[in-house]
Amino acid sequence: MPSRKPGKRYKADAERATKDPVPLVEAVNRVKSFKKTNFDQTVDLCMHLGVDPKQADQMLRGAISLPHGVGGAAKRVVAFVPDDKIEEAKAAGAVEAGSDELVKKIEGGWTDFDVAVAEPAMMRVVAKLGKQLGPKGLMPSPKAGTVTPNVPQAVKEFAAGKVEYRTKDDGGNIHVPVGKQSFSPEQLVENAQTMIDHIIKIKPAAAKGTYLKRVTLSGTMTPSVAVQV
Repeated sequence: MPSRKPGKRYKADAERATKDPVPLVEAVNRVKSFKKTNFDQTVDLCMHLGVDPKQADQMLRGAISLPHGVGGAAKRVVAFVPDDKIEEAKAAGAVEAGSDELVKKIEGGWTDFDVAVAEPAMMRVVAKLGKQLGPKGLMPSPKAGTVTPNVPQAVKEFAAGKVEYRTKDDGGNIHVPVGKQSFSPEQLVENAQTMIDHIIKIKPAAAKGTYLKRVTLSGTMTPSVAVQV
């Protein structure tokens, strides 16, 4: 199947983009200057790291609340909690909550949610869902902040746009949203810098050589702009 050729808008933007890294402020301004579409594009930050994600001690995974959120629709969160905490989880914003009944619903094929959080004691119940949730990246994990004793707080944070990240088995890339094209330059810069600083801070001890190899910023339908780090 032939690949789609870039449209006129993309080509025009590509002429103003550059492969040479520019300061973060300039990268943000370039992405914002690209021609607008009929929807508010998500601005993504991609970091290529000098890690081997196939090695457990070099895999990065976690979640972070960015200073200005990431915009867009609220995330749909489910919570695995004991029956006496179901109402509290739903009051915090969970679209569904429970234990065995929720497991049965998901085993039946329901996965209409973006994030799953669980109390530590509930993981013995959630473990049954490894085949359903694992391949979709929805399995609760302590590293991602989705296994926690404070489920209502986690539900609120993830529903509001707390960003999950993880290295992929494609060479160590981390790809995360840092806002919308309609955000102010200052908001995008602060969000992106917060994410970059966080990734630098959690550099695995086992990672050797250049850690932060390449960083780019792009909109959903724009060329990428390389960022100086």
